[in-house]
Amino acid sequence: MVKIFGRRWSSGATKPTLSDNAAAKEAYLDSHPEVVHADLEQLDSETREMYRDAREAAVDAREERAKTHTRDFVVRSPFQLGFTVTLGVLVALLVGSIIGQLSTIIMYVAAALFIALGLDPVVRMLERRGIKRPLGIGIVFGGFVLVIGGLLGIIIPMIANQITLLVRSAPALVQDLNNQPWFIDLNSRFGEFVDFDGLLRMGQDFVGDPENLAQMAGGVWQAGIGIANGLTAGLIVLILTLYFLASLRSVKRAFYSLVPRSGRAKVIDITEQVTKSVGGYVNGMVVLAFTNAVLGFIMMTIVGVPFAGLVAVGVFFLALIPLIGSVLATVLVSIVALFDSPMTAIIAAVYYLIYMQIESYLLTPRIMNRVVSVPGSLVVIGALAGGTLLGLLGALISIPVTAMVLMIIKQVWMPRQEMR
Repeated sequence: MVKIFGRRWSSGATKPTLSDNAAAKEAYLDSHPEVVHADLEQLDSETREMYRDAREAAVDAREERAKTHTRDFVVRSPFQLGFTVTLGVLVALLVGSIIGQLSTIIMYVAAALFIALGLDPVVRMLERRGIKRPLGIGIVFGGFVLVIGGLLGIIIPMIANQITLLVRSAPALVQDLNNQPWFIDLNSRFGEFVDFDGLLRMGQDFVGDPENLAQMAGGVWQAGIGIANGLTAGLIVLILTLYFLASLRSVKRAFYSLVPRSGRAKVIDITEQVTKSVGGYVNGMVVLAFTNAVLGFIMMTIVGVPFAGLVAVGVFFLALIPLIGSVLATVLVSIVALFDSPMTAIIAAVYYLIYMQIESYLLTPRIMNRVVSVPGSLVVIGALAGGTLLGLLGALISIPVTAMVLMIIKQVWMPRQEMR
């Protein structure tokens, strides 16, 4: 974002002396070094006019507030105040219950909005090259659907074949496990502490029991139903994504219209920064996860990790989780590679340890730091909180939400605190 209003105070300059004049105080807040205003070149014509009008209204409101005196809050009717507070609590409980009932739909809407914000920067790029927005939306969304469809067309048959192979070979893998050199060495070293033979017999008995196989078949059937529901949810999210992408500007303008005219400019400033950050963050996370999955698939194919295609799909989704995704992917690949040999597992683990360093110090700074900048501790806390509340979607949106909160604190709360 480019600062186009006000001016920044240099480190050697002194701040202006603030009296009790409300207009002077708000002018200082508006020109604080942490405050970043919206770039007018990135706004459409209607939003640009709304923003300029809001700036003028903010100036008029400052002058009006400078002429008025504040009034003390006096409770004249305690009963009326208590009744109003109680009614507000009941309404809040009712709204919370309704949100709980609509949690699935809210997740669909949040996911669609998240994807739409990720595709919007590409649409804007096409607009800057002279392509009208409706055509740009059609190109971007059509390309997105083709990419998703192509990947599913390649991945689903591969996953189906590897799942079939896994089901067929699982009994043999378990039965032959006691002949593996790494299991023999592990049993000889730590067998006196842990009964590995007993654990292996339990696994062999479980796999060899027809009733357990029937239960597993029922679980596969339930998994198939879950996949069908997931495809239906994906279709709904795609449709909502198209609607959001087509009406993103009008939706934002409608949101701005709900804000009082004098305070609308600040809301536009923050919202434009947040939407830009979310769009860049989504694109960056997808690029990093795709790079992780493709390079991991190549490595697993070379060293002979079983079910490399299936594991690579899992690596892609795990890599989308902020901060801990690569660690979880390393654990997954290492465990699967152990079925081939300990050396294969060691090679896979070493590869991912090297890759995580390259991703942390080379790829992530180039792709993500220009978009969002959130301290690592807050990333962990946000990811844990988001994952607990909304699962994978919550973990994905945790960093943009945390960045938004930090942005509001820096640009709204901190300047006011410095005046006190």
